[in-house]
Amino acid sequence: MEIDLSRLHRGVESFIDISGEYELDSSFYENTEIHSLKPLKVSGKIERRENDDFELEDYCICTIEGKMILSDSISLEEVEYPFTIEYDDFLPQNTIKNENILDILGFLWENTVLEVPLQFTKVRDLSKFHGDGWRLISEDELRKENNPFNDLLKDFEEE
Repeated sequence: MEIDLSRLHRGVESFIDISGEYELDSSFYENTEIHSLKPLKVSGKIERRENDDFELEDYCICTIEGKMILSDSISLEEVEYPFTIEYDDFLPQNTIKNENILDILGFLWENTVLEVPLQFTKVRDLSKFHGDGWRLISEDELRKENNPFNDLLKDFEEE
C-alpha cells in the first residue's frame, strides 16, 4: 500500500493522516520467528520538518500497535506477543518511492521486525518441564542451588 505525499510536498496539506489498520502480507515474515501477525493499528501523521541541514524532510509521528504470534521459548506453544511502537522521527529514505510515494507497509514492517524478542515465554510454572535425569530451572534457582559455576557467575556480574 502506498501513500501519496505530493499534496504535502507542494504545501497543499500541512500533514497527512496515516491512521488506520494495516495488514502485512505473510511474505513479510515467512522466514522469521513470527508465525502470524494481526493487523497493525496505526494512529499518527506525516508532516514536513527541517532537518539538521535546514532542508524540509518527511517527518512521522505515530503509534503502531499490534500482536504477533510467536513460539514460546520454553513450551514451544504459539503465544500472542503484544507490542507498541512510538515513532517520532524522519522517515527513512528507503521507504519513499519517486519522492512522493510512501511505502507504508515497508515502513511498518521495518519497525515491527525490530520488536521481535529474542526469547519470550508465558510459562510461570517450570515444574512440569522435566524428564529422565533433567529438569528445567529458573535463573533464580540456578543462583540459589549448589552450583559449581556460582563463582564464575559472580565474576561476570561484577563486570
